[in-house]
Amino acid sequence: MNLEKLTAIIKKDKIIAMFKKIFRSRKKTAVVAIILLLAIIVSWRVLANGEKQPQLQTAEVQKGTIISSISTAGTVLTANTFSVTTSATGVVKGVYVSEGAIVIKGQKIAEIDLDTEGNQAHVSAYASYISAVNSLKSAENSYRSAQVTLEKTYDEIKGHDEDETFTMKETRTKAEVANDNAYDAIQTSKAKLSSAALDYQSSSPVIVAPAPGVITSITIAEGMNFGSQDTTSDTRASLRIATIESEGTPLASFNLSEIDILQVKTGQKATITLDSLAGKTFTGKVVSVDRIGNVTSGVTTYPIIIQFDISSEQILPNMTATAEIITEIKENVLWVPSQAIKTQAGQAIVKVLVNGEEQEREVEVGLENSDQAEIISGLNEGETVITSETVTGEETSFSSSGLRGIMPGGGFEVKR
Repeated sequence: MNLEKLTAIIKKDKIIAMFKKIFRSRKKTAVVAIILLLAIIVSWRVLANGEKQPQLQTAEVQKGTIISSISTAGTVLTANTFSVTTSATGVVKGVYVSEGAIVIKGQKIAEIDLDTEGNQAHVSAYASYISAVNSLKSAENSYRSAQVTLEKTYDEIKGHDEDETFTMKETRTKAEVANDNAYDAIQTSKAKLSSAALDYQSSSPVIVAPAPGVITSITIAEGMNFGSQDTTSDTRASLRIATIESEGTPLASFNLSEIDILQVKTGQKATITLDSLAGKTFTGKVVSVDRIGNVTSGVTTYPIIIQFDISSEQILPNMTATAEIITEIKENVLWVPSQAIKTQAGQAIVKVLVNGEEQEREVEVGLENSDQAEIISGLNEGETVITSETVTGEETSFSSSGLRGIMPGGGFEVKR
């Protein structure tokens, strides 16, 4: 025990003796006793605080693997699940499949005996389909003509790259624009044809499977009436009559921020958890990255799609999912806990413990995650770094027992 602490204890004993003498003589009031008691407590706390020593938390520089990842939330898509729909009106003439049946693409699912309105809609849809076919043929002819004109124009100005006249440039520009417009017209015609074909098929009395798979639900029966109460003159409602589940693994859609999208690319591995399946973790990979993005209320997000590695009956469409996308992995590299890295004036600093003494060391940091930091230079394997410093000391507490007899019904205890 050092001299200072011994002196303090002696002083404390003298004060207590004096306190007893005063109390026995009953010349002082209880107020004086309380003041002296508080003085002892304060002195003891000051002495205890002065003895606190910093405690160091350390870690060893080691070699290992660092994984950097991005976390994002999304939903499971209706992947590999196809709805069988129809906009036809009339009476169901026949149903040719049942739940659990295996079907191929184009296989007849059901047939409807069209009513008058259903027939008219089907005829109109067919006319639109034929018109779309003819429009595409016309667009393709126009494109071929535009290509011929453009090639002819290029031949005429060939050899005049350096001395192209205004007239030549104007002719070339017009030919190029016409060619581009003709190409765009083909794409538009193809889209219209696709839409017309879907409308025609939807209005058809024969309902077929849009994809191969297993019938997982069917909601029609022979004799049912599909009326026109859900249609208007501009649009016709499509009714879902069955669902087909095809082979393949589920997909999930996620949205990334402007910062995170720069680190993600197709092929990266991911782990996926579902809120409804606690304790289960699935693996997958990024199969689609949209780098155009969507802007909503001034916030830009970039959709990505992750495909599960395996399928499961428990994974259902629209389930909430959380994905951890692995953006980078480094193996056999030096690393320290992230909390060991401090920054001073833009320079990464680590405190190293050498022979019991602290030394500051400048380091170059590489890949980081929430727990680890790669050390490119500045440290060696096996060195000890300081991750945190805490100040601890002797715990001091007080209770209503101890030194009884000094003051009736009360007292104090100093725990060492």
